[in-house]
Amino acid sequence: MKAEHVSKLSQDPHKVVEEREKVLEVAIGREVRAFRKKKNITVAELSALTNLSIGMLSKIENGNTSPSLTTLQALSNALSVPLTAFFKTYEERREAVHTKAGEGVEIERAGTRSGHQYNLLGHIGANNSGVIVEPYLIVLSNESDTFKTFQHDGIEMIYMLEGVVGYRHGSENYRLEPGDTLFFDADAPHGPEELIQFPIRYLSIISYKQDN
Repeated sequence: MKAEHVSKLSQDPHKVVEEREKVLEVAIGREVRAFRKKKNITVAELSALTNLSIGMLSKIENGNTSPSLTTLQALSNALSVPLTAFFKTYEERREAVHTKAGEGVEIERAGTRSGHQYNLLGHIGANNSGVIVEPYLIVLSNESDTFKTFQHDGIEMIYMLEGVVGYRHGSENYRLEPGDTLFFDADAPHGPEELIQFPIRYLSIISYKQDN
């Protein structure tokens, strides 16, 4: 019954418009608050600058009302930003990558050794965060080479899924077992130094600043 109700709502064009308007209101409110805080002024001070009541500004910032173009123009002037800046997060494309089990792309990346299987689980290109994140599923077989000189930019996190490995980072060696996490500066020499118990599988999530 609940599923039927949701289905009917999704087909109601008026409901769709209402939902889109709510998202837009929230996006505008978020930007107004962010610009106000960046300018380091209070709601009361913004009220004085725009001749809008504190109550109205509160509703706008909380996404509870649709401000008119006249209101947005007043806010634009008071905050010294273009009117279109309030729509920025609403217009941005938000991406998500869903990779089904077994469908990760097997790749070779810098530092790959024989027997090291790297499966890239997803990738999103440049975005406004300025950060690239690459999630890998790494499988080490009993023929895998061990090494401790792999280095690259950014931060890396390892989460052990299966097996036991002695993982080198700089001058330290960490015994990683299922459920363990290792979070480290990837610029230091690092890599699996002791393959203790097979099969070995772990997630490696690497983040680094994207090139401008």
